[in-house]
Amino acid sequence: QVRLVESGGGLVQAGGSLRLSCVASESIFSISDMAWYRQVPGKQRELVASITHNGDRTTYADSVKGRFTISRDNAKSTLYLQMNSLKPDDTAVYYCNYDRRYGVFLSWGQGTQVTVSS
Repeated sequence: QVRLVESGGGLVQAGGSLRLSCVASESIFSISDMAWYRQVPGKQRELVASITHNGDRTTYADSVKGRFTISRDNAKSTLYLQMNSLKPDDTAVYYCNYDRRYGVFLSWGQGTQVTVSS
Protein backbone atom coordinates (compact mmCIF):
# COMPACT_ATOMS: atom_id res chain seq x y z
CA GLN A 1 0.00 0.00 0.00
CA VAL A 2 1.35 3.38 -1.01
CA ARG A 3 2.02 5.76 1.87
CA LEU A 4 1.87 9.51 1.43
CA VAL A 5 3.74 11.74 3.88
CA GLU A 6 3.17 15.48 3.72
CA SER A 7 5.41 18.06 5.39
CA GLY A 8 6.43 21.70 5.28
CA GLY A 9 3.43 23.37 6.83
CA GLY A 10 3.57 25.91 9.61
CA LEU A 11 2.49 29.30 10.87
CA VAL A 12 3.22 32.23 8.59
CA GLN A 13 2.09 35.84 8.32
CA ALA A 14 -0.05 36.99 5.44
CA GLY A 15 2.12 37.67 2.42
CA GLY A 16 4.62 35.02 3.40
CA SER A 17 5.64 31.79 1.69
CA LEU A 18 5.82 28.08 2.42
CA ARG A 19 6.93 25.06 0.43
CA LEU A 20 5.07 21.82 1.02
CA SER A 21 6.44 18.39 0.19
CA CYS A 22 4.77 15.02 -0.22
CA VAL A 23 6.80 11.83 -0.41
CA ALA A 24 5.24 8.66 -1.80
CA SER A 25 6.49 5.29 -0.68
CA GLU A 26 6.37 3.50 -4.02
CA SER A 27 7.45 4.04 -7.60
CA ILE A 28 3.86 4.15 -8.81
CA PHE A 29 4.19 7.85 -8.10
CA SER A 30 6.18 8.42 -11.29
CA ILE A 31 3.34 7.19 -13.53
CA SER A 32 0.52 8.93 -11.71
CA ASP A 33 -1.08 12.33 -12.11
CA MET A 34 -1.02 13.89 -8.66
CA ALA A 35 -2.65 16.76 -6.84
CA TRP A 36 -2.69 18.85 -3.71
CA TYR A 37 -5.91 19.25 -1.75
CA ARG A 38 -6.83 21.23 1.34
CA GLN A 39 -9.52 21.01 3.97
CA VAL A 40 -10.78 23.20 6.76
CA PRO A 41 -12.99 21.87 9.56
CA GLY A 42 -16.61 21.55 8.54
CA LYS A 43 -15.91 21.88 4.82
CA GLN A 44 -15.25 19.45 2.01
CA ARG A 45 -11.74 18.77 0.85
CA GLU A 46 -11.00 20.94 -2.18
CA LEU A 47 -8.58 20.56 -5.05
CA VAL A 48 -5.80 23.14 -4.99
CA ALA A 49 -3.54 22.11 -7.87
CA SER A 50 -2.80 19.10 -10.06
CA ILE A 51 0.08 17.95 -12.23
CA THR A 52 0.44 15.26 -14.87
CA HIS A 53 2.75 12.30 -14.29
CA ASN A 54 5.59 13.88 -16.29
CA GLY A 55 4.95 17.42 -15.15
CA ASP A 56 4.05 18.80 -18.55
CA ARG A 57 0.67 20.16 -17.50
CA THR A 58 -0.58 21.79 -14.33
CA THR A 59 -3.94 23.14 -13.22
CA TYR A 60 -4.88 25.40 -10.34
CA ALA A 61 -7.95 26.43 -8.42
CA ASP A 62 -8.89 30.01 -9.24
CA SER A 63 -8.24 31.02 -5.65
CA VAL A 64 -4.53 30.14 -5.86
CA LYS A 65 -3.66 30.93 -9.48
CA GLY A 66 -0.59 33.12 -9.75
CA ARG A 67 0.40 32.44 -6.13
CA PHE A 68 0.93 28.67 -5.89
CA THR A 69 3.14 26.42 -8.03
CA ILE A 70 2.91 22.64 -8.12
CA SER A 71 5.91 20.59 -9.20
CA ARG A 72 7.35 17.12 -8.83
CA ASP A 73 10.57 15.16 -8.76
CA ASN A 74 9.84 11.62 -9.91
CA ALA A 75 13.34 10.43 -9.08
CA LYS A 76 12.58 11.27 -5.45
CA SER A 77 8.88 10.30 -5.59
CA THR A 78 8.15 13.75 -4.23
CA LEU A 79 5.44 16.28 -4.98
CA TYR A 80 5.86 19.96 -4.08
CA LEU A 81 3.64 22.97 -3.59
CA GLN A 82 5.31 26.37 -3.49
CA MET A 83 2.91 28.81 -1.87
CA ASN A 84 3.60 32.54 -2.13
CA SER A 85 1.61 35.62 -1.13
CA LEU A 86 -0.28 33.55 1.41
CA LYS A 87 -3.63 34.77 2.68
CA PRO A 88 -5.58 33.89 5.85
CA ASP A 89 -8.08 32.06 3.60
CA ASP A 90 -5.29 29.61 2.70
CA THR A 91 -5.35 28.29 6.26
CA ALA A 92 -6.14 24.57 6.06
CA VAL A 93 -4.69 21.09 6.31
CA TYR A 94 -3.01 20.27 3.01
CA TYR A 95 -2.92 16.76 1.56
CA CYS A 96 -1.50 15.15 -1.57
CA ASN A 97 -3.10 12.29 -3.49
CA TYR A 98 -4.02 11.10 -6.95
CA ASP A 99 -5.58 13.63 -9.28
CA ARG A 100 -9.33 13.34 -8.64
CA ARG A 101 -10.01 12.57 -12.32
CA TYR A 102 -8.99 8.97 -11.53
CA GLY A 103 -12.10 8.64 -9.38
CA VAL A 104 -10.14 6.74 -6.74
CA PHE A 105 -7.68 7.82 -4.10
CA LEU A 106 -4.78 6.35 -2.21
CA SER A 107 -5.06 6.18 1.56
CA TRP A 108 -4.85 9.76 2.80
CA GLY A 109 -1.81 10.81 4.73
CA GLN A 110 -1.87 12.87 7.90
CA GLY A 111 -1.63 16.12 5.99
CA THR A 112 0.31 19.21 6.97
CA GLN A 113 -1.24 22.20 8.71
CA VAL A 114 -0.84 25.63 7.15
CA THR A 115 -1.90 28.59 9.24
CA VAL A 116 -1.76 32.12 7.85
CA SER A 117 -2.17 34.96 10.31
CA SER A 118 -3.47 38.37 9.31
